Amino acid sequence: MSRVEALRRFLVRRWKPIAAGAAALALLAASGGVLVAWSGLYSVAASKGHWLVIDRFLRFGMMNSVETHAPDVEPPPLDDADLIRLGAAHYYAGCAYCHGAPGLAMTPVAQHMLPAPPDLTSHVSLWTDQELFWLVKHGLKYTGMPGWPVQNRDDEVWAVVAFLRQMPDMTQQTYRDLALAEVEAEPQGGEEIARGNAPDAVSACARCHGDEAGPPKSELVPVLHGQPREMLENALRAYLSGERSSGIMQTAASGLSSDEVAELAVYYAGLEPPRRTIDTAALSGHGRELAESGDPARRIPACMSCHSESALPVYPRLAGQNARYIANRLKAWQAGQTARTDTAAIMVPIARLLTDDDIAAVSDYFSSLPQAGGAGR
Repeated sequence: MSRVEALRRFLVRRWKPIAAGAAALALLAASGGVLVAWSGLYSVAASKGHWLVIDRFLRFGMMNSVETHAPDVEPPPLDDADLIRLGAAHYYAGCAYCHGAPGLAMTPVAQHMLPAPPDLTSHVSLWTDQELFWLVKHGLKYTGMPGWPVQNRDDEVWAVVAFLRQMPDMTQQTYRDLALAEVEAEPQGGEEIARGNAPDAVSACARCHGDEAGPPKSELVPVLHGQPREMLENALRAYLSGERSSGIMQTAASGLSSDEVAELAVYYAGLEPPRRTIDTAALSGHGRELAESGDPARRIPACMSCHSESALPVYPRLAGQNARYIANRLKAWQAGQTARTDTAAIMVPIARLLTDDDIAAVSDYFSSLPQAGGAGR
């Protein structure tokens, strides 16, 4: 008998009893757990809290799980003002109720959850950018922390992370300015703005999209002023049904009635487009060629065939639209966002034919055009 074989037999003889004992202990522990659960002895009341050993075990497992699963990716610039403002608006609508905000305490209801949501102004520093991204995107089991409503919109998740990074040093007024995008009450000639017959839901929409006082404060948000009513209404209904992917917009639209959707579409369609500085340098060159003629050799149609002033009202008008918004939409389709609406089914294959230079040029071109429309078109 070789020495190796002798050693193998020795280990088998010694470890068999140990393995059997370990299996018996595991079976006993599992049986005990089932017995405790069956008996109902362990109180599941949030008012009772966890046993200390269970609380420590759950926290230990959660911290290690987040660290293990957080993606090893390079975040976008988290000091981007447009990204921070977009994240602030969503945080106000979807997160502040449980986690509090600068100068605003957590609600009593959230404080009595088990586990209670952390006050993020003091907890953000515990996590890396990638870990914060994973937490916002996927949520946490057994805590009431939901995952992001749409799992293919990492750009939206990063917006919230960008805001969270700024939040610990933020004053209450700075937070309100970012999250509510509040406008001056007397922007022109001392005349106070009156919404007249505007629907009540405009206040929520205006946080991101602006209103008659002005355009969106973030370049990542589309200008809705003067867009076709039919297009606006279709978009809102697509968000409500989940056909159009956006965790931010699906959250914002979730409480709208059918009548409110129609009223909002009429309201924004009737607004005069905001004035903007025209970049004459962007009105010529490659962007203009793609917009007016496309690129037949690459099977890219002219953008104006669907997005001009004379196009069907189911299509958005791109003249005067924010360049960063246009570019982000095209890149989202390139990255694999699915085509679940009729208009997206047209755009997805076109977007995937475009290069980064194409996207930059055509986005700058449309952003530099003066926007027509308004008056309820």
